[in-house]
Amino acid sequence: MKSQNKSKKIFILYTLLVGGFLLFLAVMLINTLKPRDLPSLYTKNTSKATRGSIISADGFHIATTVKLYKAIVNTYYIDSKKADLFVKLFSIYSEIPSKEIEKKLRQKGVVVLSYNIPQKQAQYLKQLAYELRRLKVFIERKNPVTGKTSLHGLSIIESGESREYAYNKLLTPIIGYPHKVEEDGYTYVKGVKGLEKKFENELQAKQDELSQGPRDVNSYILLNKSSFTKQEINGLDIKLNIPVSLQIRVEKMLDAMQEDLRAKEIMVAVMDSSNGKILTMASSNRFLPREIKTSDYPYLNSSMIEYSFEPGSVIKTIAFALLLDKGLVNPYDMINGHNGRYTIGNKTITDEHRFDFLSAENVIVFSSNVGIAQLAQKLSGGDFNQGLIDFGFSKVSTPDLIYERVGSIPNVMQLNSEIYKATCSYGYGIRVNLMQLIRAYSVFNNNGRMVTPQIVNSFIDNYKREILIPNEEQIQVIKPTTAQRMKDILIKTVNEGTGTKTKIQGLEVGGKTGTAHIVEEGKYVNEYNTAFVGFANDEKSRYTIGAIVIKPKKSQFAAQTAVPVFKKIIEILVEESYLKPNIIEQPSLPDAGLN
Repeated sequence: MKSQNKSKKIFILYTLLVGGFLLFLAVMLINTLKPRDLPSLYTKNTSKATRGSIISADGFHIATTVKLYKAIVNTYYIDSKKADLFVKLFSIYSEIPSKEIEKKLRQKGVVVLSYNIPQKQAQYLKQLAYELRRLKVFIERKNPVTGKTSLHGLSIIESGESREYAYNKLLTPIIGYPHKVEEDGYTYVKGVKGLEKKFENELQAKQDELSQGPRDVNSYILLNKSSFTKQEINGLDIKLNIPVSLQIRVEKMLDAMQEDLRAKEIMVAVMDSSNGKILTMASSNRFLPREIKTSDYPYLNSSMIEYSFEPGSVIKTIAFALLLDKGLVNPYDMINGHNGRYTIGNKTITDEHRFDFLSAENVIVFSSNVGIAQLAQKLSGGDFNQGLIDFGFSKVSTPDLIYERVGSIPNVMQLNSEIYKATCSYGYGIRVNLMQLIRAYSVFNNNGRMVTPQIVNSFIDNYKREILIPNEEQIQVIKPTTAQRMKDILIKTVNEGTGTKTKIQGLEVGGKTGTAHIVEEGKYVNEYNTAFVGFANDEKSRYTIGAIVIKPKKSQFAAQTAVPVFKKIIEILVEESYLKPNIIEQPSLPDAGLN
Protein backbone atom coordinates (compact mmCIF):
# COMPACT_ATOMS: atom_id res chain seq x y z
CA MET A 1 0.00 0.00 0.00
CA LYS A 2 2.78 2.41 0.90
CA SER A 3 4.61 1.48 -2.31
CA GLN A 4 1.54 2.39 -4.38
CA ASN A 5 1.18 5.78 -2.65
CA LYS A 6 4.83 6.53 -3.21
CA SER A 7 4.54 5.66 -6.90
CA LYS A 8 1.47 7.88 -7.20
CA LYS A 9 3.31 10.85 -5.64
CA ILE A 10 6.28 10.37 -7.92
CA PHE A 11 3.96 10.24 -10.92
CA ILE A 12 2.15 13.42 -9.85
CA LEU A 13 5.44 15.21 -9.26
CA TYR A 14 6.76 14.05 -12.60
CA THR A 15 3.55 15.16 -14.28
CA LEU A 16 3.82 18.62 -12.66
CA LEU A 17 7.44 18.95 -13.74
CA VAL A 18 6.66 17.94 -17.30
CA GLY A 19 3.59 20.19 -17.34
CA GLY A 20 5.57 23.10 -15.96
CA PHE A 21 8.31 22.55 -18.52
CA LEU A 22 5.78 22.40 -21.35
CA LEU A 23 4.12 25.55 -20.05
CA PHE A 24 7.52 27.27 -19.98
CA LEU A 25 8.19 26.17 -23.56
CA ALA A 26 4.76 27.39 -24.61
CA VAL A 27 5.31 30.81 -23.02
CA MET A 28 8.74 31.10 -24.59
CA LEU A 29 7.31 30.10 -27.97
CA ILE A 30 4.50 32.62 -27.71
CA ASN A 31 6.92 35.41 -26.69
CA THR A 32 9.17 34.44 -29.54
CA LEU A 33 6.45 34.35 -32.15
CA LYS A 34 4.34 37.37 -31.13
CA PRO A 35 5.44 40.86 -32.32
CA ARG A 36 7.40 42.64 -29.60
CA ASP A 37 7.41 46.39 -28.87
CA LEU A 38 11.18 46.77 -28.85
CA PRO A 39 12.57 50.26 -28.38
CA SER A 40 13.70 51.79 -31.67
CA LEU A 41 17.43 51.89 -32.25
CA TYR A 42 16.92 55.14 -34.15
CA THR A 43 15.65 58.54 -33.08
CA LYS A 44 15.06 61.94 -34.64
CA ASN A 45 15.06 65.59 -33.56
CA THR A 46 13.40 68.54 -35.22
CA SER A 47 13.97 72.25 -34.80
CA LYS A 48 11.72 74.95 -36.21
CA ALA A 49 13.20 77.52 -38.58
CA THR A 50 12.56 81.12 -37.58
CA ARG A 51 11.15 84.28 -39.12
CA GLY A 52 13.67 86.70 -40.59
CA SER A 53 14.75 89.93 -38.89
CA ILE A 54 14.31 93.55 -39.89
CA ILE A 55 17.68 95.31 -39.77
CA SER A 56 18.52 99.00 -39.98
CA ALA A 57 20.96 100.52 -42.48
CA ASP A 58 23.55 100.79 -39.69
CA GLY A 59 23.22 97.10 -38.77
CA PHE A 60 20.91 97.14 -35.74
CA HIS A 61 18.18 94.51 -35.39
CA ILE A 62 14.89 96.37 -35.07
CA ALA A 63 12.63 93.30 -35.17
CA THR A 64 13.81 89.76 -34.42
CA THR A 65 12.22 86.39 -33.70
CA VAL A 66 12.99 84.55 -30.47
CA LYS A 67 12.13 80.88 -30.04
CA LEU A 68 10.19 79.92 -26.92
CA TYR A 69 10.37 76.53 -25.23
CA LYS A 70 8.40 74.70 -22.57
CA ALA A 71 9.86 72.42 -19.89
CA ILE A 72 7.88 69.25 -19.19
CA VAL A 73 8.46 66.54 -16.59
CA ASN A 74 6.46 63.51 -15.46
CA THR A 75 6.58 63.46 -11.65
CA TYR A 76 5.92 59.69 -11.67
CA TYR A 77 9.49 59.07 -12.91
CA ILE A 78 11.35 61.34 -10.46
CA ASP A 79 13.21 59.38 -7.78
CA SER A 80 11.73 60.64 -4.52
CA LYS A 81 15.16 60.50 -2.89
CA LYS A 82 16.54 62.91 -5.51
CA ALA A 83 13.53 65.22 -5.91
CA ASP A 84 15.30 67.97 -3.94
CA LEU A 85 18.30 67.72 -6.26
CA PHE A 86 16.01 68.09 -9.28
CA VAL A 87 14.34 71.17 -7.81
CA LYS A 88 17.63 72.80 -6.90
CA LEU A 89 19.29 72.21 -10.29
CA PHE A 90 16.25 73.16 -12.36
CA SER A 91 15.84 76.35 -10.34
CA ILE A 92 19.47 77.34 -10.99
CA TYR A 93 19.28 76.67 -14.73
CA SER A 94 15.81 78.13 -15.31
CA GLU A 95 15.99 81.02 -12.80
CA ILE A 96 12.56 80.00 -11.54
CA PRO A 97 12.25 80.13 -7.73
CA SER A 98 12.50 76.74 -5.99
CA LYS A 99 9.20 77.20 -4.16
CA GLU A 100 7.39 77.70 -7.46
CA ILE A 101 8.87 74.48 -8.85
CA GLU A 102 8.04 72.55 -5.67
CA LYS A 103 4.45 73.74 -5.90
CA LYS A 104 4.13 72.51 -9.48
CA LEU A 105 5.71 69.16 -8.65
CA ARG A 106 2.96 68.48 -6.12
CA GLN A 107 0.81 67.71 -9.13
CA LYS A 108 0.91 64.09 -10.23
CA GLY A 109 1.76 63.03 -13.74
CA VAL A 110 2.84 65.30 -16.61
CA VAL A 111 3.64 68.83 -15.40
CA VAL A 112 4.62 71.88 -17.47
CA LEU A 113 7.20 73.72 -15.39
CA SER A 114 7.42 76.74 -17.75
CA TYR A 115 5.89 77.77 -21.09
CA ASN A 116 8.17 80.70 -21.97
CA ILE A 117 11.78 79.63 -21.82
CA PRO A 118 14.10 81.71 -24.05
CA GLN A 119 16.25 79.89 -26.60
CA LYS A 120 19.59 80.37 -24.87
CA GLN A 121 18.23 79.19 -21.55
CA ALA A 122 16.62 76.21 -23.28
CA GLN A 123 20.03 75.05 -24.49
CA TYR A 124 21.31 75.04 -20.91
CA LEU A 125 18.24 73.13 -19.75
CA LYS A 126 18.76 70.50 -22.47
CA GLN A 127 22.26 69.94 -21.07
CA LEU A 128 20.74 69.71 -17.60
CA ALA A 129 18.27 67.07 -18.83
CA TYR A 130 21.19 64.93 -19.98
CA GLU A 131 23.00 65.33 -16.64
CA LEU A 132 19.86 64.47 -14.66
CA ARG A 133 19.59 61.18 -16.51
CA ARG A 134 23.26 60.48 -15.91
CA LEU A 135 22.78 61.17 -12.18
CA LYS A 136 19.79 58.77 -12.19
CA VAL A 137 17.40 61.41 -10.90
CA PHE A 138 14.80 59.67 -13.05
CA ILE A 139 14.03 55.97 -12.60
CA GLU A 140 12.33 53.37 -14.74
CA ARG A 141 8.69 52.63 -13.95
CA LYS A 142 6.31 49.97 -15.17
CA ASN A 143 3.13 51.20 -16.76
CA PRO A 144 0.30 49.56 -14.78
CA VAL A 145 -1.89 49.45 -17.89
CA THR A 146 0.54 48.15 -20.52
CA GLY A 147 2.97 46.48 -18.17
CA LYS A 148 5.86 47.99 -20.09
CA THR A 149 8.86 49.54 -18.39
CA SER A 150 9.90 53.02 -19.50
CA LEU A 151 11.85 56.05 -18.37
CA HIS A 152 10.89 59.69 -18.97
CA GLY A 153 13.17 62.55 -18.05
CA LEU A 154 13.04 66.31 -18.37
CA SER A 155 11.84 67.38 -21.85
CA ILE A 156 12.59 70.79 -23.38
CA ILE A 157 10.24 71.26 -26.32
CA GLU A 158 9.86 74.14 -28.77
CA SER A 159 6.48 75.72 -28.11
CA GLY A 160 6.49 78.73 -30.39
CA GLU A 161 8.13 82.01 -31.29
CA SER A 162 7.89 85.59 -30.13
CA ARG A 163 8.62 88.78 -32.07
CA GLU A 164 10.97 91.11 -30.20
CA TYR A 165 11.41 94.84 -30.89
CA ALA A 166 14.66 96.01 -29.35
CA TYR A 167 13.91 99.72 -29.85
CA ASN A 168 10.29 99.57 -28.69
CA LYS A 169 8.30 102.22 -30.63
CA LEU A 170 11.05 103.03 -33.12
CA LEU A 171 9.92 103.13 -36.75
CA THR A 172 6.32 102.26 -35.96
CA PRO A 173 3.92 102.28 -37.67
CA ILE A 174 6.12 101.77 -40.76
CA ILE A 175 7.53 98.52 -39.39
CA GLY A 176 4.01 97.29 -38.56
CA TYR A 177 3.19 94.52 -36.14
CA PRO A 178 2.42 90.75 -36.12
CA HIS A 179 -0.22 88.53 -34.57
CA LYS A 180 0.05 84.97 -33.25
CA VAL A 181 -1.16 81.92 -35.15
CA GLU A 182 -1.17 78.41 -33.65
CA GLU A 183 -0.51 75.43 -35.91
CA ASP A 184 -0.11 71.86 -34.62
CA GLY A 185 0.52 73.16 -31.11
CA TYR A 186 3.23 75.58 -32.22
CA THR A 187 2.76 79.35 -32.07
CA TYR A 188 3.94 81.34 -35.09
CA VAL A 189 3.84 85.06 -35.79
CA LYS A 190 2.53 86.58 -39.02
CA GLY A 191 2.61 90.21 -40.16
CA VAL A 192 -0.54 92.31 -40.00
CA LYS A 193 0.60 95.80 -41.03
CA GLY A 194 3.60 97.66 -42.41
CA LEU A 195 6.80 95.93 -43.48
CA GLU A 196 5.89 92.88 -41.40
CA LYS A 197 2.85 92.32 -43.63
CA LYS A 198 4.22 93.50 -46.98
CA PHE A 199 7.21 91.14 -46.80
CA GLU A 200 5.45 88.22 -45.08
CA ASN A 201 6.53 85.74 -47.78
CA GLU A 202 10.17 86.81 -47.56
CA LEU A 203 10.28 86.90 -43.75
CA GLN A 204 8.55 83.61 -42.99
CA ALA A 205 10.61 80.48 -42.29
CA LYS A 206 11.27 78.18 -45.26
CA GLN A 207 12.42 74.78 -43.91
CA ASP A 208 12.65 73.24 -40.42
CA GLU A 209 15.77 71.39 -39.29
CA LEU A 210 15.57 67.58 -39.12
CA SER A 211 18.19 65.25 -37.61
CA GLN A 212 17.77 61.47 -37.44
CA GLY A 213 20.04 58.51 -36.88
CA PRO A 214 21.07 55.79 -34.37
CA ARG A 215 20.63 56.67 -30.72
CA ASP A 216 22.59 56.14 -27.53
CA VAL A 217 21.09 54.80 -24.29
CA ASN A 218 19.81 58.26 -23.42
CA SER A 219 18.09 58.64 -26.80
CA TYR A 220 20.59 61.20 -28.12
CA ILE A 221 21.51 60.95 -31.81
CA LEU A 222 24.90 59.46 -32.63
CA LEU A 223 26.39 61.46 -35.47
CA ASN A 224 27.94 58.99 -37.90
CA LYS A 225 27.56 57.89 -41.52
CA SER A 226 24.15 56.40 -40.71
CA SER A 227 22.74 59.71 -39.42
CA PHE A 228 20.98 62.34 -41.56
CA THR A 229 20.57 66.08 -41.10
CA LYS A 230 18.43 68.53 -43.07
CA GLN A 231 19.49 72.12 -42.37
CA GLU A 232 16.96 74.71 -41.31
CA ILE A 233 16.29 77.57 -43.71
CA ASN A 234 15.17 80.65 -41.82
CA GLY A 235 13.22 83.50 -43.36
CA LEU A 236 15.16 86.21 -45.15
CA ASP A 237 16.38 89.18 -43.14
CA ILE A 238 15.29 92.56 -44.49
CA LYS A 239 17.81 95.40 -44.45
CA LEU A 240 16.44 98.93 -44.60
CA ASN A 241 17.85 102.16 -45.98
CA ILE A 242 16.92 103.81 -42.67
CA PRO A 243 19.64 104.04 -39.97
CA VAL A 244 18.59 103.72 -36.33
CA SER A 245 20.78 106.64 -35.22
CA LEU A 246 19.02 109.10 -37.53
CA GLN A 247 15.53 107.69 -36.94
CA ILE A 248 15.85 108.04 -33.16
CA ARG A 249 16.81 111.71 -33.41
CA VAL A 250 14.02 112.54 -35.85
CA GLU A 251 11.38 110.80 -33.73
CA LYS A 252 12.50 112.63 -30.59
CA MET A 253 12.29 115.91 -32.49
CA LEU A 254 8.77 115.10 -33.67
CA ASP A 255 7.66 114.27 -30.13
CA ALA A 256 8.87 117.66 -28.92
CA MET A 257 7.36 119.54 -31.87
CA GLN A 258 4.02 117.79 -31.48
CA GLU A 259 3.84 119.02 -27.90
CA ASP A 260 4.96 122.52 -28.85
CA LEU A 261 2.54 122.88 -31.80
CA ARG A 262 -0.22 120.98 -29.98
CA ALA A 263 -0.76 118.94 -33.14
CA LYS A 264 -2.72 115.73 -33.63
CA GLU A 265 0.20 114.25 -35.57
CA ILE A 266 3.40 115.27 -37.34
CA MET A 267 4.99 113.13 -40.03
CA VAL A 268 8.15 113.58 -42.05
CA ALA A 269 10.19 111.78 -44.67
CA VAL A 270 13.67 112.29 -46.11
CA MET A 271 14.61 110.67 -49.43
CA ASP A 272 17.79 110.64 -51.50
CA SER A 273 16.70 112.53 -54.62
CA SER A 274 19.10 110.66 -56.89
CA ASN A 275 17.98 107.08 -56.16
CA GLY A 276 14.85 107.11 -53.98
CA LYS A 277 16.43 105.60 -50.85
CA ILE A 278 14.48 106.64 -47.74
CA LEU A 279 16.74 107.88 -44.93
CA THR A 280 14.00 108.48 -42.42
CA MET A 281 10.25 108.10 -42.35
CA ALA A 282 8.71 109.04 -39.05
CA SER A 283 5.52 109.92 -37.23
CA SER A 284 4.93 111.45 -33.82
CA ASN A 285 2.19 108.85 -33.27
CA ARG A 286 3.73 105.46 -32.54
CA PHE A 287 3.00 102.30 -30.52
CA LEU A 288 4.67 99.31 -28.90
CA PRO A 289 4.20 96.40 -31.35
CA ARG A 290 4.09 93.79 -28.57
CA GLU A 291 1.75 95.72 -26.28
CA ILE A 292 -0.89 97.32 -28.48
CA LYS A 293 -3.58 99.02 -26.40
CA THR A 294 -7.02 100.24 -27.45
CA SER A 295 -5.69 103.81 -27.34
CA ASP A 296 -3.08 102.83 -29.96
CA TYR A 297 -5.61 101.83 -32.61
CA PRO A 298 -5.57 105.23 -34.40
CA TYR A 299 -1.77 104.97 -34.69
CA LEU A 300 -1.59 101.54 -36.32
CA ASN A 301 -1.88 102.93 -39.85
CA SER A 302 1.14 104.28 -41.71
CA SER A 303 -0.05 107.86 -42.08
CA MET A 304 2.68 108.62 -44.63
CA ILE A 305 0.74 106.53 -47.16
CA GLU A 306 -2.63 105.88 -45.50
CA TYR A 307 -3.62 109.44 -44.63
CA SER A 308 -4.76 111.31 -47.73
CA PHE A 309 -5.54 115.02 -47.53
CA GLU A 310 -6.03 118.14 -49.60
CA PRO A 311 -2.47 119.49 -49.85
CA GLY A 312 -3.07 123.20 -50.32
CA SER A 313 -0.42 125.40 -51.88
CA VAL A 314 2.30 122.74 -52.27
CA ILE A 315 0.40 121.73 -55.45
CA LYS A 316 0.94 125.19 -56.96
CA THR A 317 4.49 124.12 -57.80
CA ILE A 318 3.20 121.14 -59.79
CA ALA A 319 0.68 123.24 -61.75
CA PHE A 320 3.32 125.89 -62.50
CA ALA A 321 5.80 123.21 -63.66
CA LEU A 322 3.24 121.84 -66.13
CA LEU A 323 2.64 125.35 -67.51
CA LEU A 324 6.35 126.04 -67.77
CA ASP A 325 7.13 122.69 -69.40
CA LYS A 326 4.50 123.26 -72.09
CA GLY A 327 5.69 126.81 -72.76
CA LEU A 328 2.39 128.29 -71.60
CA VAL A 329 3.99 130.73 -69.18
CA ASN A 330 7.15 132.77 -68.87
CA PRO A 331 8.50 133.20 -65.33
CA TYR A 332 8.69 136.97 -65.93
CA ASP A 333 5.12 137.41 -67.21
CA MET A 334 3.24 139.94 -65.10
CA ILE A 335 0.09 138.65 -63.42
CA ASN A 336 -2.71 140.83 -62.08
CA GLY A 337 -3.11 140.19 -58.36
CA HIS A 338 -6.53 141.92 -58.29
CA ASN A 339 -5.62 143.26 -54.88
CA GLY A 340 -6.13 139.85 -53.32
CA ARG A 341 -9.68 139.09 -54.54
CA TYR A 342 -10.61 137.40 -57.82
CA THR A 343 -13.98 135.95 -58.84
CA ILE A 344 -14.54 133.00 -61.16
CA GLY A 345 -18.22 132.24 -61.68
CA ASN A 346 -19.80 132.29 -58.25
CA LYS A 347 -16.52 131.63 -56.38
CA THR A 348 -14.28 134.37 -54.99
CA ILE A 349 -10.63 133.46 -54.59
CA THR A 350 -8.60 135.36 -52.01
CA ASP A 351 -4.97 135.87 -51.01
CA GLU A 352 -3.60 136.28 -47.48
CA HIS A 353 -1.25 138.98 -48.82
CA ARG A 354 -2.67 141.32 -51.46
CA PHE A 355 -0.83 142.12 -54.68
CA ASP A 356 -1.55 144.51 -57.54
CA PHE A 357 0.81 142.83 -60.02
CA LEU A 358 3.50 140.21 -59.56
CA SER A 359 5.67 138.09 -61.83
CA ALA A 360 4.56 134.59 -62.71
CA GLU A 361 7.39 133.01 -60.70
CA ASN A 362 6.53 135.19 -57.72
CA VAL A 363 3.07 133.63 -57.77
CA ILE A 364 4.92 130.59 -56.37
CA VAL A 365 7.41 132.51 -54.26
CA PHE A 366 4.69 134.42 -52.40
CA SER A 367 2.02 131.72 -52.78
CA SER A 368 -0.73 133.67 -54.56
CA ASN A 369 -4.01 131.78 -54.96
CA VAL A 370 -5.31 134.53 -57.27
CA GLY A 371 -2.24 134.31 -59.48
CA ILE A 372 -2.12 130.50 -59.89
CA ALA A 373 -5.90 130.34 -60.44
CA GLN A 374 -5.49 132.60 -63.48
CA LEU A 375 -2.41 130.84 -64.80
CA ALA A 376 -4.04 127.41 -64.51
CA GLN A 377 -6.68 128.43 -67.04
CA LYS A 378 -4.01 128.11 -69.72
CA LEU A 379 -3.93 124.32 -69.17
CA SER A 380 -6.50 122.12 -70.87
CA GLY A 381 -8.41 119.73 -68.65
CA GLY A 382 -6.67 116.79 -70.32
CA ASP A 383 -3.17 118.24 -69.89
CA PHE A 384 -3.80 119.14 -66.26
CA ASN A 385 -5.19 115.69 -65.45
CA GLN A 386 -2.40 113.83 -67.27
CA GLY A 387 0.23 116.08 -65.70
CA LEU A 388 -0.97 115.19 -62.20
CA ILE A 389 -0.87 111.49 -63.12
CA ASP A 390 2.64 111.89 -64.57
CA PHE A 391 3.77 113.41 -61.26
CA GLY A 392 2.54 110.25 -59.52
CA PHE A 393 -0.72 111.43 -57.95
CA SER A 394 -3.59 108.91 -57.66
CA LYS A 395 -0.97 106.11 -57.93
CA VAL A 396 0.94 103.96 -55.41
CA SER A 397 4.05 105.86 -54.29
CA THR A 398 6.23 103.05 -52.92
CA PRO A 399 6.33 99.26 -53.43
CA ASP A 400 7.56 98.68 -49.86
CA LEU A 401 4.34 99.30 -47.93
CA ILE A 402 0.81 97.98 -48.07
CA TYR A 403 -2.72 99.41 -47.87
CA GLU A 404 -1.75 102.76 -49.45
CA ARG A 405 -4.57 105.26 -49.92
CA VAL A 406 -3.68 106.77 -53.27
CA GLY A 407 -6.05 109.70 -52.99
CA SER A 408 -7.82 111.19 -55.98
CA ILE A 409 -7.52 113.83 -58.69
CA PRO A 410 -10.27 115.59 -60.66
CA ASN A 411 -11.09 113.94 -63.97
CA VAL A 412 -10.67 115.60 -67.37
CA MET A 413 -14.24 116.88 -67.54
CA GLN A 414 -13.99 118.44 -64.08
CA LEU A 415 -10.69 120.08 -64.97
CA ASN A 416 -12.24 121.62 -68.06
CA SER A 417 -14.27 123.70 -65.60
CA GLU A 418 -12.66 127.05 -64.74
CA ILE A 419 -13.55 126.70 -61.07
CA TYR A 420 -12.22 123.14 -60.75
CA LYS A 421 -9.07 124.15 -62.60
CA ALA A 422 -8.54 127.09 -60.26
CA THR A 423 -9.21 125.31 -56.96
CA CYS A 424 -7.14 122.26 -57.94
CA SER A 425 -4.21 124.54 -58.87
CA TYR A 426 -3.92 125.66 -55.22
CA GLY A 427 -4.57 122.25 -53.70
CA TYR A 428 -8.30 121.79 -53.17
CA GLY A 429 -10.44 119.09 -54.80
CA ILE A 430 -7.40 116.79 -54.92
CA ARG A 431 -6.26 114.31 -52.28
CA VAL A 432 -2.67 113.11 -51.83
CA ASN A 433 -0.43 111.51 -49.23
CA LEU A 434 3.00 112.55 -47.95
CA MET A 435 4.97 109.98 -49.95
CA GLN A 436 3.26 111.02 -53.19
CA LEU A 437 4.36 114.60 -52.49
CA ILE A 438 7.91 113.47 -51.72
CA ARG A 439 8.01 111.50 -54.96
CA ALA A 440 6.60 114.40 -57.01
CA TYR A 441 9.03 116.96 -55.56
CA SER A 442 12.01 114.71 -56.29
CA VAL A 443 11.47 115.74 -59.94
CA PHE A 444 12.68 119.29 -59.19
CA ASN A 445 15.83 118.03 -57.47
CA ASN A 446 16.72 115.34 -60.01
CA ASN A 447 16.81 116.98 -63.45
CA GLY A 448 13.13 116.34 -64.13
CA ARG A 449 13.24 112.61 -63.31
CA MET A 450 10.97 111.10 -60.67
CA VAL A 451 12.34 108.40 -58.37
CA THR A 452 10.40 105.83 -56.35
CA PRO A 453 10.70 105.89 -52.53
CA GLN A 454 12.57 102.76 -51.43
CA ILE A 455 12.52 101.79 -47.75
CA VAL A 456 14.05 98.32 -48.14
CA ASN A 457 17.62 98.07 -49.41
CA SER A 458 18.21 94.31 -49.59
CA PHE A 459 17.46 90.80 -48.37
CA ILE A 460 20.00 88.69 -46.45
CA ASP A 461 19.84 84.89 -46.66
CA ASN A 462 21.00 82.11 -44.30
CA TYR A 463 24.54 82.34 -45.63
CA LYS A 464 24.72 86.11 -44.97
CA ARG A 465 24.60 86.82 -48.69
CA GLU A 466 23.05 90.19 -49.46
CA ILE A 467 20.55 90.36 -52.30
CA LEU A 468 20.21 94.00 -53.34
CA ILE A 469 16.83 95.27 -54.49
CA PRO A 470 17.28 97.17 -57.77
CA ASN A 471 16.09 100.75 -57.92
CA GLU A 472 12.88 101.39 -59.80
CA GLU A 473 13.32 102.95 -63.23
CA GLN A 474 13.34 106.75 -63.05
CA ILE A 475 10.63 108.50 -65.05
CA GLN A 476 11.34 111.69 -67.01
CA VAL A 477 8.35 113.84 -66.04
CA ILE A 478 9.46 117.28 -67.24
CA LYS A 479 12.41 118.60 -69.22
CA PRO A 480 15.68 119.11 -67.30
CA THR A 481 15.57 122.84 -68.11
CA THR A 482 12.08 123.08 -66.61
CA ALA A 483 13.21 121.21 -63.50
CA GLN A 484 16.18 123.56 -63.06
CA ARG A 485 13.96 126.61 -63.37
CA MET A 486 11.50 125.19 -60.85
CA LYS A 487 14.38 124.41 -58.52
CA ASP A 488 15.56 128.03 -58.75
CA ILE A 489 12.03 129.25 -57.98
CA LEU A 490 11.81 127.00 -54.90
CA ILE A 491 15.20 128.27 -53.70
CA LYS A 492 13.92 131.83 -54.20
CA THR A 493 10.82 130.89 -52.15
CA VAL A 494 13.13 129.99 -49.26
CA ASN A 495 15.37 133.03 -49.68
CA GLU A 496 12.64 135.65 -50.23
CA GLY A 497 9.18 134.12 -49.90
CA THR A 498 7.10 131.98 -47.56
CA GLY A 499 9.93 129.62 -46.58
CA THR A 500 12.59 132.02 -45.32
CA LYS A 501 12.74 130.32 -41.91
CA THR A 502 14.29 127.21 -43.49
CA LYS A 503 17.44 128.95 -44.74
CA ILE A 504 20.71 127.40 -43.58
CA GLN A 505 24.00 128.98 -44.53
CA GLY A 506 26.15 126.86 -46.83
CA LEU A 507 23.30 124.62 -48.07
CA GLU A 508 21.03 124.78 -51.10
CA VAL A 509 17.51 124.75 -49.65
CA GLY A 510 14.25 125.10 -51.56
CA GLY A 511 10.62 124.31 -50.91
CA LYS A 512 7.00 125.34 -50.79
CA THR A 513 4.52 125.87 -47.98
CA GLY A 514 0.96 124.60 -47.99
CA THR A 515 -2.04 125.13 -45.72
CA ALA A 516 -5.45 123.56 -46.27
CA HIS A 517 -8.76 123.32 -44.46
CA ILE A 518 -9.70 119.84 -43.28
CA VAL A 519 -12.87 118.17 -44.55
CA GLU A 520 -14.92 116.27 -41.97
CA GLU A 521 -18.22 114.61 -42.85
CA GLY A 522 -18.25 116.34 -46.22
CA LYS A 523 -17.76 119.86 -44.83
CA TYR A 524 -14.75 122.12 -44.33
CA VAL A 525 -14.11 122.72 -40.64
CA ASN A 526 -12.04 125.34 -38.88
CA GLU A 527 -9.00 123.06 -38.61
CA TYR A 528 -5.98 122.76 -40.87
CA ASN A 529 -3.20 120.61 -42.21
CA THR A 530 0.05 122.41 -42.92
CA ALA A 531 2.92 121.27 -45.10
CA PHE A 532 6.38 122.15 -46.30
CA VAL A 533 7.90 120.06 -49.07
CA GLY A 534 11.22 120.73 -50.74
CA PHE A 535 14.89 119.78 -50.74
CA ALA A 536 18.24 120.37 -49.06
CA ASN A 537 21.52 119.84 -50.92
CA ASP A 538 25.24 120.17 -50.36
CA GLU A 539 28.01 119.64 -52.89
CA LYS A 540 27.63 115.84 -52.86
CA SER A 541 24.17 114.95 -51.55
CA ARG A 542 20.63 115.83 -52.60
CA TYR A 543 17.65 115.10 -50.37
CA THR A 544 13.92 115.58 -50.93
CA ILE A 545 12.18 116.35 -47.63
CA GLY A 546 8.55 116.67 -46.58
CA ALA A 547 6.86 117.65 -43.32
CA ILE A 548 3.11 117.47 -42.62
CA VAL A 549 1.49 118.82 -39.45
CA ILE A 550 -2.07 117.62 -38.82
CA LYS A 551 -4.41 119.91 -36.86
CA PRO A 552 -1.88 122.17 -35.14
CA LYS A 553 -3.51 124.25 -32.39
CA LYS A 554 -0.66 126.74 -31.99
CA SER A 555 -1.06 128.23 -35.47
CA GLN A 556 -2.85 127.51 -38.73
CA PHE A 557 0.02 128.77 -40.90
CA ALA A 558 2.61 126.47 -42.45
CA ALA A 559 5.33 129.09 -41.92
CA GLN A 560 4.86 128.72 -38.15
CA THR A 561 4.29 124.95 -38.01
CA ALA A 562 5.57 122.81 -40.90
CA VAL A 563 8.48 125.15 -41.72
CA PRO A 564 10.15 124.87 -38.27
CA VAL A 565 9.80 121.07 -38.44
CA PHE A 566 11.41 121.08 -41.91
CA LYS A 567 14.32 123.19 -40.67
CA LYS A 568 14.91 120.95 -37.66
CA ILE A 569 15.15 117.96 -39.98
CA ILE A 570 17.86 119.72 -41.99
CA GLU A 571 19.71 120.61 -38.80
CA ILE A 572 19.67 116.95 -37.73
CA LEU A 573 20.96 115.90 -41.17
CA VAL A 574 23.83 118.37 -40.73
CA GLU A 575 24.62 117.19 -37.19
CA GLU A 576 24.58 113.55 -38.35
CA SER A 577 26.90 114.43 -41.29
CA TYR A 578 24.43 113.61 -44.05
CA LEU A 579 24.73 117.21 -45.18
CA LYS A 580 27.88 119.32 -44.96
CA PRO A 581 27.39 123.08 -45.34
CA ASN A 582 29.93 124.77 -47.57
CA ILE A 583 30.83 127.71 -45.38
CA ILE A 584 33.71 129.82 -46.60
CA GLU A 585 35.51 131.39 -43.70
CA GLN A 586 36.63 134.96 -44.26
CA PRO A 587 40.38 135.40 -43.75
CA SER A 588 41.14 137.44 -40.65
CA LEU A 589 42.67 140.85 -41.29
CA PRO A 590 46.06 141.69 -39.73
CA ASP A 591 45.98 143.99 -36.74
CA ALA A 592 46.43 147.61 -37.73
CA GLY A 593 49.64 148.71 -36.05
CA LEU A 594 50.63 152.29 -35.21
CA ASN A 595 53.52 153.76 -37.23
